[in-house]
Amino acid sequence: MAAPLIPLPLPPALRRGDRVRLVAASSALEETTRLQAGLAILEGWGLELAGDPLACGGRRWGYLAGRDPQRLADLIAPEAAGEPQASLLACVRGGWGSARLLEYGPQQPPGWLLGFSDVTSLLFDRLCQGQGGGVHGPMLTTLAAEPAWSQERLHDLLFGAPLADLEGVGWHGGVAEGPLLVANLTVATHLLGTPHLPPLDGAILIFEDVGEAPYRLERMLTHWRLSGALQRLAGLGFGSFEGWQEADGRADQPPESRFDLDQVLRERSLDLGVPVVAHLPVGHHIGNAALPLGVRARLDGGRGRLSLLTP
Repeated sequence: MAAPLIPLPLPPALRRGDRVRLVAASSALEETTRLQAGLAILEGWGLELAGDPLACGGRRWGYLAGRDPQRLADLIAPEAAGEPQASLLACVRGGWGSARLLEYGPQQPPGWLLGFSDVTSLLFDRLCQGQGGGVHGPMLTTLAAEPAWSQERLHDLLFGAPLADLEGVGWHGGVAEGPLLVANLTVATHLLGTPHLPPLDGAILIFEDVGEAPYRLERMLTHWRLSGALQRLAGLGFGSFEGWQEADGRADQPPESRFDLDQVLRERSLDLGVPVVAHLPVGHHIGNAALPLGVRARLDGGRGRLSLLTP
């Protein structure tokens, strides 16, 4: 059995004047309007942008935001001579492509790394390197569309203020404490069996996804069960699974001929004997609550609550 994940400390809180470097590790940017809106929020927080923040918007290699070395350089390239190290690496968008960078064995720099969805690969690899500071939270192209409470939560997390508990729906009672993992289910499933999946023993794992039909979600969760991965958790949570109805090719069939989202998630989780909380405000639905990975958390299946535990 692998050693459990040790809760990791967070980097120093951001301060006004700290620098932000953009990371376009995944799909190509189709337009820059939403990116510019996200950048304006960071500037409103008093953060300074390193280099030309829109340079990555013009990069493309097929459907990716540039060739692997270009996207890798966003993540690990040192700052120019005489410039201070960026304290925050903010991912531009998701899609696909970040897992390709793991083949190069990048040693991620210290500080904060912000993103979700496809960025799960980088967030999980960061934990495997023993580094805290990974934040599952809005991309720069989604930040401006987030409600005020979500924007404020991300600001508070990065600037060192305490965070409120997240409320969901309790599906299976009990209380568990352990290091927190948050992931896109599809991306994390493709890390099973690789050295880029953090230790799961005793962890609290929160899944989210987008555009996946119930049978595909069931197939992935079955993969996790067959590998023994879900059985190692202390607690399991589910965020939003946006677009599952549109992706369901059996939506026009009678109920006895199909399963809906909650049926699949319940059936694949409730027999694990651990606390389970669903409908947490995490994922592709607007209202994507920022969560730091690797910190100690508590999942209360009876009250339907996820709490971060301060040292």
